Amino acid sequence: MDPVLFSHLRNITRDARSINSLLPVLEGAISSDENVDSSMVAPRERRNWRTAWFQRVMERLSTCDLVFADPDNGIIDDANWRRGRAKFGKQMPLAEVQELAKGRCAVIYHHNTRRRGGHDAEVDHWLGEVGTPGFAVRATAYSPRTFFVLNPNEEIEARIDEFCQQWADLKVHLHRAG
Repeated sequence: MDPVLFSHLRNITRDARSINSLLPVLEGAISSDENVDSSMVAPRERRNWRTAWFQRVMERLSTCDLVFADPDNGIIDDANWRRGRAKFGKQMPLAEVQELAKGRCAVIYHHNTRRRGGHDAEVDHWLGEVGTPGFAVRATAYSPRTFFVLNPNEEIEARIDEFCQQWADLKVHLHRAG
């Protein structure tokens, strides 16, 4: 839907795969690209390290009215025991999703799991847990993944609906809480 962006993406996937490499074609966009890998942090310090990291991210993005988060492994619950694990940086706890979406539109990537009940049930679960207006864009071909769109305005909702219709043949569709 955006030929300039599409061309840019094709070029950067060869060698410069980073969010910052997108900034030249996303006018006015900013990013918070501080590494969230806590594996080098002592296990007993990881909880505080993650909290401080997220506060810095929130400060950096405080003026944004639309944010995108791409945790490698998606959304997880807020269980405290997770925060001490080395791989916690690849996940985004529910509380961080809610905070990031507060007062603005947030798009959160989620790599679907093998949760009991299947992917539709998993998406319904997270839409219910987040507790803000929103829906999901599901891409079910190949590796199932979901983009949660929280607090969208009418324009964003219309554009995403158009996008899903355009890509329906490639198994992209809108998912509303059911």
